[in-house]
Amino acid sequence: MRARLALAVSGVGYELREVSLKSKPDELLAASPKGTVPVLVLPGGKVIDESLDIMRWALAQNDPDGWLKHPLDEMLALIASNDGHFKHALDRYKYPNRYPRESGADTQAFALGHRLKAANWLTNLEPRLSQSWLFGSQPSLADMATLPFVRQFAHTDAVWFAAQPWPMLQTWLARFEASALFEAVMAKLEPWQQVQFKPN
Repeated sequence: MRARLALAVSGVGYELREVSLKSKPDELLAASPKGTVPVLVLPGGKVIDESLDIMRWALAQNDPDGWLKHPLDEMLALIASNDGHFKHALDRYKYPNRYPRESGADTQAFALGHRLKAANWLTNLEPRLSQSWLFGSQPSLADMATLPFVRQFAHTDAVWFAAQPWPMLQTWLARFEASALFEAVMAKLEPWQQVQFKPN
């Protein structure tokens, strides 16, 4: 999602191909043998297969909303914490059955333990959002790189999430989910349906 967000906001024209990871097409594996998404193949043949790198490439072409205007080192440090500590806990909270060697017999306790770890990380974001976004009054690369993962966490148990003492974080997520940009990138496509997105 975060790669699509940056491509969409940049206005760079691209061809979007939806991939079912249960049936990975040969074209995907030829472009990126690791077989994960997203993968961006540039016109000259260069391949970018990490979502954050795709975001930075797209915004380097055009950054109309100023997502990169904030201190890059600080944003990348926050994103690294999201992609490391928070995502590690999120994956085990959301999909505890994928980690039988770690979880043991009690997958529920395992999941709830990792929910607590993820929640502690989110608690640290709350005071950062006093001006609506992580780095002030406007969205940044850091917001758009972390929000898709916070959304996954929130929807794993929406009732529990809504009951937490995180009013600014909950408003931040709700604002993101209500945005036209979010709606645009959430369009569902059939696998390998090709859609041309052109700059405005």
